[in-house]
Amino acid sequence: MKDFFHIVVAGAIGALAAYFNVLLIPLIVLAIVMLIDYVTGMAGASYSGKLSSRVGIMGILKKAGYFALVAVGMVADYLISSALVEIGIDLKITYCFGMIITVWLIINELISILENLGELDVPLPGFLVNIIKVLKSKVEEQAEGKPDGEGKRYKEDDNDGTDET
Repeated sequence: MKDFFHIVVAGAIGALAAYFNVLLIPLIVLAIVMLIDYVTGMAGASYSGKLSSRVGIMGILKKAGYFALVAVGMVADYLISSALVEIGIDLKITYCFGMIITVWLIINELISILENLGELDVPLPGFLVNIIKVLKSKVEEQAEGKPDGEGKRYKEDDNDGTDET
């Protein structure tokens, strides 16, 4: 019985790996950073006396929404790829939107983790905060097709992940 379970699990993992193709590792990384963000967020809320079960549940629902957003990107990839193949154009690109969305969400989670650690009074190296914000800006620029330098700029001392207006 134990061997059967191992075979089923291995088969399921193999099927998922084949289905998600290049998105598997980024999705695993997204799940890990989401978990770290949730734990550090709850710790920060507890540390500051703002811990609430309602806020915790809303955080879980928000994280579930992230996976729904990635699924929408994957469906868009599939529809566009299928439509292009039908008209005779095969770009050999399978997960463009899904990958961009996943990377963008990972970067957002990293920013949130840094903010949560700041709530816990963990000293944060400024260069790390700035590098992650620049990464987010670059992903957004590339997704919008803007040349370097035309995207959003962030305040160096602003830690909330919002852009300057």
